[in-house]
Amino acid sequence: MKLSSKLILFITSSKLAVVLLFIVLLPFLVDGIVAEYTTYSLRRQQDKVIKIVQQKGINHYLQSDDSYGSYTMLKEEYIALEPAAKGITIDTIKTAQRVVEQDTLTYRILMHTFNFDQKPYLLEIGKTINSINQYNKPLQRTALYVLVGLIIASLLFDLLFTRTLISPLGKIIKSKLINRKFPFKDYSPPVRTSTYDFKYLDESLVLLMDQINEAFEKEREFTANASHELMTPISILQNKMENLIGDEQLSDAVILKIVEMMKTLNRLKKISNALLLISRIENEQFVKSDAVKPADLVNEVIEEISHRLEEKALNIEIKLDRNPLLKGVNHDLLFQLFYNLINNAIKYNVDKGSITITDELTNKGYLVAIADSGIGISAEEQGFIFDRFRKTNLSENVGHGLGLSIVKSICQYHGIEIKVSSEVHKGSTFSLLFPSELYPKII
Repeated sequence: MKLSSKLILFITSSKLAVVLLFIVLLPFLVDGIVAEYTTYSLRRQQDKVIKIVQQKGINHYLQSDDSYGSYTMLKEEYIALEPAAKGITIDTIKTAQRVVEQDTLTYRILMHTFNFDQKPYLLEIGKTINSINQYNKPLQRTALYVLVGLIIASLLFDLLFTRTLISPLGKIIKSKLINRKFPFKDYSPPVRTSTYDFKYLDESLVLLMDQINEAFEKEREFTANASHELMTPISILQNKMENLIGDEQLSDAVILKIVEMMKTLNRLKKISNALLLISRIENEQFVKSDAVKPADLVNEVIEEISHRLEEKALNIEIKLDRNPLLKGVNHDLLFQLFYNLINNAIKYNVDKGSITITDELTNKGYLVAIADSGIGISAEEQGFIFDRFRKTNLSENVGHGLGLSIVKSICQYHGIEIKVSSEVHKGSTFSLLFPSELYPKII
């Protein structure tokens, strides 16, 4: 999952968690707010009554009666004032029931004692619980709407900020990593960003690519020079050995030793030629201007090594039904590509085994599969078979470990994707995926 997706998922999840938590706590929060507001309202009315008493006297309420009582039309609020017992001090707010005109109602009641003209009085102010709670649901609904609105606004802001914040990272990945092919020859300008971490990452990737290119160029130059320089002494030694074999004074034992030396020298010559070929491919010294059909290449290979098929009594089946015309390729290199793969399918096959070559057109490109019924490749070795001088342990008849390296170099040079699937003692399948730009028309 991309970093941006993870951040967006985290932000959205955290916002939803806040909303759910708020929804759970909302009734308690509203009840608390309403309770505080009710207390505040009762205290204000208390202060108002006492202020009126101080200004206009107690008779403003009692009017020569022993007590005073008044309530609203719907009995939602009431106020009562009466003399209190001496020495009693009350100042509390509680929930209790009162009977008003034969109706028993539950009120939130403020009870407060005060003195006027050295006489104690008890003041009661009450509000029905129903009238208090009638605003709970509207308050909850309003609070929820406000919260959801704020969450949506903050979420949009967070998403926009996150996208803006990590956009340099996406540009770095796109310009430095995606669709970049080794060796990294094309220049990639630095990504403009005010974030130090991204700037450091961009500069580090550029520096790392330069170091890789430099090391690769040195290796490629050494391989080319070493392979080229080795060919001259190898040829000289080969000629001298051939002349020695023609000397009649040498014994048969000496001649046999010279022949063994020539075999070793010939093996060294093949290694040098293979390394030189890889170097030339990596240096792009081959022109890609040919147009070939896979079926023609396969038939050329089969014609050249048909005797090897007969030696092992192998059955080969070619089903190249799509057979597109591949353009912008090098014929010799593609011939070498198919030759090495088919040769390996023969070399590591079992007697009276089979080889099947098929093709198909996929949404990713043109696919050619070369399958054999041979000894197979273990899962541990499949990740290294394209490395140079890497040998398998499944056969005594191993080569010098450069055949599949040449195959890999040819594939990279043409933009061909190669994969292998194999199982020990059940065979191997090498798949070649040709990019669509190599075949404009399917025949």
